[in-house]
Amino acid sequence: MSLLDLTGRTVLVTGAGQGVGRQIALHCAAHGATVVVNDYHAERAAAVAAEIGDGRALAERCDVTEYDDVLAMVARVEAAVGGVDVLVNNAGNAGPVVDGTAAAPPFWETGPKDWEPWLGTNFFGVLNVTRAVLPGMVERGWGRVVTTISDAGRVGEPNLVVYGGAKAGAAGFSRGLAKAVGRHGITVNCVSLGSIDTPGVAALNADPAVVEKSLRRYVIRRIGRPDDVAGLVLFLASESASWITGQTYPVNGGYSFAV
Repeated sequence: MSLLDLTGRTVLVTGAGQGVGRQIALHCAAHGATVVVNDYHAERAAAVAAEIGDGRALAERCDVTEYDDVLAMVARVEAAVGGVDVLVNNAGNAGPVVDGTAAAPPFWETGPKDWEPWLGTNFFGVLNVTRAVLPGMVERGWGRVVTTISDAGRVGEPNLVVYGGAKAGAAGFSRGLAKAVGRHGITVNCVSLGSIDTPGVAALNADPAVVEKSLRRYVIRRIGRPDDVAGLVLFLASESASWITGQTYPVNGGYSFAV
């Protein structure tokens, strides 16, 4: 049996209706997992579940920012296929894009209402879903939590100040949680992304001049692809990564380095 084999495991991927989340869901299913495809848009979740097929996927529409909604989703999953063994916190919100750039105004021109979408999905969404699945992992003595963050949270981006803060918060939460649950056989890690070619950033990549300027900051001069991310997530979800926890791994084409 391959050390990347997830046969018998149930994997919940949030924000899996497109882009990186979809590719993670497909990778996990291809390695034997039963996959819960979560998305805010029900039709996206259903399409990816159908793509997996063979009765090995559940489509679950859920707003990760609403804790009661999350609890209801996890209860349905537990009733249908048992507990969640692997959680991939992938749902994210980088905000609007206008004319090929992040549209957030300077932080000093914003207020709490402006911050809520970034904090709600990127930080509280991670807390909500992790809290909902963790008791089952503790009871079974095994689990994996993998959270996709952003290099905006590792090195900072001037147009993504609150978004970056929320992603950095998710990473700090993950490090603390790793220390809290390691004795229960649960690992907690993050994957930090550079620019990935997904529908969510299509507007940023539509202008060749914008792409060329962006790529000057990358050692590997291409935009990332969802499958660049999915392989590392699969590894962290597997038995091969059983002694790795509390870490953040960049997948960013050399945009920034980690020591």
